[in-house]
Amino acid sequence: MLSPEPRDREQLLELLRGAHARDLIDPEALAMLEGVLHVAEMQVRDIMVPRAQMDVVRRDASLAEILPDLVSSAHSRIPVIVDSRDEVAGILLAKDLLRFFTGTQEESFDMQEILRPAVFVPESKRLNVLLKEFRLSRNHMAIVVDEYGGVSGLVTIEDVLEQIVGEIEDEHDVDDYLTQIMQHPGDRYTIKALTPIEEFNTYFGTAYDEEDFDTLGGLLLSRFGHVPRRGESVAFDGLQFRVLRADNRRLHLVEVRRVAAAPDGSSTADS
Repeated sequence: MLSPEPRDREQLLELLRGAHARDLIDPEALAMLEGVLHVAEMQVRDIMVPRAQMDVVRRDASLAEILPDLVSSAHSRIPVIVDSRDEVAGILLAKDLLRFFTGTQEESFDMQEILRPAVFVPESKRLNVLLKEFRLSRNHMAIVVDEYGGVSGLVTIEDVLEQIVGEIEDEHDVDDYLTQIMQHPGDRYTIKALTPIEEFNTYFGTAYDEEDFDTLGGLLLSRFGHVPRRGESVAFDGLQFRVLRADNRRLHLVEVRRVAAAPDGSSTADS
């Protein structure tokens, strides 16, 4: 009677947070439990890679044309399209190309022979349902379609799992031991969201208030007004910030480019 069972999701969350406050579960366990509950409420559209951000290859491309795209994207699987992104012919697995480099088989390369069938899911599908389907079908990628049948993006099993366990990094991600700010050709920078504002100010010659924001991520959250998804961007003070990695709780990695500042100094955001 003194400790009634939770009657809704919010009461269950309060119960879990109370358990954490009493050191019954650690912060990581609490975050994962909260992630499980959030996944049941989220839809594919909440985490999908937008259509414009999809890495794809054409079905009529030669092996020599495909390899640079695979190497630059660092993906183990990639959608194959016919004439447009609305015509997804299937999924290409990088490992299926290995046999063409074991001898003199490059001339016999035929995309149609190694193409895997694509799985299509609606934007409204719940993430917990999608995760179950991924497990049963052993697929790791699905093409997301809108109500009219057009392709609106893609989603992977890693995208879903990251909502539960947090960011999953591999050897192609920015290593924790590397510098917070990495410069690339073309006046482009990759920056961790946890980069201290003081360090950012020193590097870019800006003067953002170090008392208002501890990190770059904090500054960007205030500018977006919400936790942005991958692919969203905002521009202010002559800099454009595009989200490279984020989950439903926080930013992880952003790309920064120098752009012409708006005459009125206002910010703009695009999804």
